[in-house]
Amino acid sequence: MSHTNSLLTAPIGPQLARMTGPMALGIVAILAFNLVDTFFIGLLGTAPLAAVTFTFPVTFVVTSLAMGLGAGLSACLGQALGAGRHHEAARFTSHSLLLALVLVLVLAGLGLASLDPLFTLLGAEPALMPLIHDYMTIWYAASPMLVLPMVSNAAIRATGDTRTPGLVMLVAGLVNGVLDPLLIFGLGPLPALGIRGAAMSSACSWLIAMVVALYLLRHRERLLSWHWPALTTLLQHWRQLLQVAIPASFTSVLNPVATALLMLLLADFGTETVAAFGAASRIEALVLIVMMALSSVLAPFVSQNTGAGLHRRSRQGLLLAMRFALLFQLGVFALLWWLAPWLARQFTDSAEVGALLQQYLRLVPISYGLQGCFMLLGAALNGLRVSVISLLLNGVRLFGMLLPLAWLGAGLAGAKGIFTGILLANLLAGLVACLFAWRRFPWGIRHPLS
Repeated sequence: MSHTNSLLTAPIGPQLARMTGPMALGIVAILAFNLVDTFFIGLLGTAPLAAVTFTFPVTFVVTSLAMGLGAGLSACLGQALGAGRHHEAARFTSHSLLLALVLVLVLAGLGLASLDPLFTLLGAEPALMPLIHDYMTIWYAASPMLVLPMVSNAAIRATGDTRTPGLVMLVAGLVNGVLDPLLIFGLGPLPALGIRGAAMSSACSWLIAMVVALYLLRHRERLLSWHWPALTTLLQHWRQLLQVAIPASFTSVLNPVATALLMLLLADFGTETVAAFGAASRIEALVLIVMMALSSVLAPFVSQNTGAGLHRRSRQGLLLAMRFALLFQLGVFALLWWLAPWLARQFTDSAEVGALLQQYLRLVPISYGLQGCFMLLGAALNGLRVSVISLLLNGVRLFGMLLPLAWLGAGLAGAKGIFTGILLANLLAGLVACLFAWRRFPWGIRHPLS
C-alpha cells in the first residue's frame, strides 16, 4: 500500500500512531543535535559559548523560514496528492524548493553583509566579534544545506512517510555528534578548529541530510522535476506556498517573543525564579515531544484527506488526536507530580530553585493535555492551508491570554501567580481549540483546493 493510499484508507488511530513514533524519534534527534553542539562549544570556554548564544536569534529566523516553507509545501502537496494530481505535486515541490533556495541565499547574503552592525545591535561585545565571524561565515555559507532538507523532509512527510525523515534527522544528529569533538578539538591529522569546527560539523551533517532527502524526492517519490517552468505557473505556485508559509513562519516566531516577555516578568522575582522556569521549560520540551510529533503528522493527514474530499475523515483524525492528547498528557501530569522532587534535585542544588521548580511541575502540567489540543488544531489548520487562522489563534493565546494572565498573577501572588497564569492560559486556549474543532472543523472554513 502506498503512503498516500494508507493516509486515505487505513484505520485512523493506528495510522497516526505509526506516523507519530518516527517523528518523535526525529524530534529527539534534533534536540540532541542542539545539546551536543552546546556541550562541546561550552568546553571551549565562556567566550565561544557566549558568541554562539548571540547567534541564536539570527539562526532562529532562518529555521523559522524553513519551518514555514515546509508547512506550506506539506499542506499544498498533501492536497494535490490526496486529489490524485501527482504530476502537479511534483512541479509544486520543485518550485517550492527553488523558492526556498532563493530566499535562503538572499538571507545569507544580507546576513554576511550586516554581520558587524547586526550583532552589535544584539549587544555582542567587540571582543566576541571575531568568534561570531568565524562561526557565522561558515553557518551562512552552509545555510542552504540546512533549509533544503528541512523543506524536502516536509514534502516526504506529506506523502505519509514519517519514518524516512525521522531516520534522516537521526543520522544527521549522529554525524554531528561524531564530528563535533573531532573538528573542534582536533584529532591526529585533523587540526583543532575551535568554534569554526562546530559550524563545519553542522554543515557536514546538513549536507548528508540534503543529499539523502533530495535523492528520495527525485528517485523514490518522483516529486522533483528539472523542467524549467512557465513564469506564470512558477509565480502561482509560489503565491500558494507563501499563503501558508508566511503565517506559519510568524507563528513559529511568536512563541520565543512571548517567552522573552514572560522572562521579563519572572526576572522581577529574582534569579532563582528565572532559573526554575528555565529548568521547567527544558522538562516541558521533553514531555511535549509526542504532541509535537503528532502535530507534525496530523497536518499531512488532514491535507491529503481534504484534497480527496474526505472531510469527515479529517475531522475524525483531529478529534481522535485530541482525545489521545488529553489522556496521554494526563498520565504525563501524574508522572511529573510523582517525579517532581527527584527532577528538582537533578536540575539544581538550590533549595529555593528546587521548591519553585516543584511548584511549577505540580501545577502547570495539568494543562498540557489542552495545550496539546491547541497544538493539534494549529497543525490541522495548516493542513487545510488556512495557517493565517492558526496564527491569529496563537496570537490571541500568547498576547491575549498568557501574558495578561501572567502579569495579573505576578501582581496578585508573585512567582506562583505567574505559574497560575500560564496554567489558566493553557486551559482557556485548549478549551477554545476543542470548541473550534468540534463546531467548525473543517466545514466551517473555506479553504482553497486549487
